[in-house]
Amino acid sequence: MVIRRDSAALVSCLVGVAMVLAACSGGTSAPPPAPAAIGVPVANGKPINPTTPIVVDATGGELTAVTVTNAAGKKVDGKLDATATHWTTSEDLGYGGTYTVDATAVNSDKKPTTKSFTVTTITPDDTAYANVVPAPDVVSDVGIGVGQPMVFQFTKPVKDKAEVTKHLKVTTTPAQPGAWYWIDDQNVHYRGPEYWKPGTKIHIEADVYGVDLGGGVYGAEDNAVDYTVHDSWVAKADGATELLTVFHNGEQVKQMPMSLGEPNNPSHTGPHVVSEKAAQTVMDSCTFGVCQGDPGYYRETVYNDLRISNDGEFVHSAPWSVGQQGASNVSHGCVNLSPADSQWMFDHFGLGDVVEITNSGGPPLPVWDTYGDWELSWDQWKAGNA
Repeated sequence: MVIRRDSAALVSCLVGVAMVLAACSGGTSAPPPAPAAIGVPVANGKPINPTTPIVVDATGGELTAVTVTNAAGKKVDGKLDATATHWTTSEDLGYGGTYTVDATAVNSDKKPTTKSFTVTTITPDDTAYANVVPAPDVVSDVGIGVGQPMVFQFTKPVKDKAEVTKHLKVTTTPAQPGAWYWIDDQNVHYRGPEYWKPGTKIHIEADVYGVDLGGGVYGAEDNAVDYTVHDSWVAKADGATELLTVFHNGEQVKQMPMSLGEPNNPSHTGPHVVSEKAAQTVMDSCTFGVCQGDPGYYRETVYNDLRISNDGEFVHSAPWSVGQQGASNVSHGCVNLSPADSQWMFDHFGLGDVVEITNSGGPPLPVWDTYGDWELSWDQWKAGNA
């Protein structure tokens, strides 16, 4: 058989083309995508603060399901971000809790990955509540007086006062300056350079849940309260004139004779704030050490009582001293008024209203004596003591 040269070239060419085509179509395919990875940054075995959110992240894919449940099986609320790669709890956790995190994510091939984690929270040695004074329900209908400090009263001593103060907030409308001052280890008060403006709306917050108060004690829960300041009622008790002069919103509306503490029991000087109100009170001198059989002992039911200090000072009815009222000081430290005048005071004054005592011969009201807050200058007060 005779093969022509041009035919041999054609065969050779076809074989070459076939080999090239075989080489092009015989390459390896792309590898499948890696599985999505799921991480929980706080799942490291160390207990977290209950205010720290649990976060679930996905890399190389998207989260399709996340549940966080406590030991009782109750779900914790949470939110997924717009990229579906980041989920976080949206509510606080509890103290001393164990939480199970179950998460599912898919990669670009929709192949699922499932992970479970356990997260625990710290267990405090103890917890404390931040209560407010006065109780909101007591003044909700009548409001508070212009001298009423804002008060958080903790149920356990606070050691880290500086840290706790950072978590206390006050908002006033209209805006007025103010500052916190620790009266003792459990009571912190807030006031401004002057009495509140009548009609002021006051919102106070103690955002102390999860806050270390010091000594292993943590805040039990947050607390927030609203108050409204009513009209200004200020009474000025002048021991030099033995007169009690009353001002309503800055205008004098009444003046009445009175008697302050006798020389051996002088009334404290300075602004006093009404902290309690009672139609009648049994006053017993034994509560401050003068008991039955001692000179000066008394136990008497007294009417129209406005407490202005914890040292036993009241504005009240004193029919037994009407003859001395307006002339001399004969009480055990109280502001004595006639039955009619004391009734007028009782009808018009309430919690937070102010009684300013001057020229009594007594020492200033101590800052720690209920509401001796106004005894400190504004510079002293705003400097704080945390």
